[in-house]
Amino acid sequence: MFKKLSARKGGFTLIEILVVIGIIAILATIVLIAINPARQFAQANNTQRVSNVNAILNAIGQYSADNKGQLPPNIDNTVREIKKSGGADICSSLVPTYIPALPFDPKTGSYTDCSTYDTNYTVATTTGNRVVVSAPDAELSQTISVTR
Repeated sequence: MFKKLSARKGGFTLIEILVVIGIIAILATIVLIAINPARQFAQANNTQRVSNVNAILNAIGQYSADNKGQLPPNIDNTVREIKKSGGADICSSLVPTYIPALPFDPKTGSYTDCSTYDTNYTVATTTGNRVVVSAPDAELSQTISVTR
């Protein structure tokens, strides 16, 4: 007497699939905005710069301690870039005795050995013979400068 209605086959309709894809796309966009990979890379580079500046300062401090308070040549109250030519060439004074290799800026510096390098960090002294090493190429409008 009564006809049995056929059961609907399992599966999703096109509309349901499109809605799920839309929701996933919105969530992925929110996650990418929250993570902001470019900012994360910039922060990682700045962290590396802080570590490098401290390593250079430690090496200069150890050199000074071993040489009765004298600083490596070419370090005075003039701000100079730490590089082979035209700057504060301190590599041969520090490497390998006080530091295995001169660290360099993660984006713009270079180091092969003491015959050719450009760290893109600067060094100078202040009053009281304190040494300042800075990373002028810091990202995110951050100033990286350490004095000892």
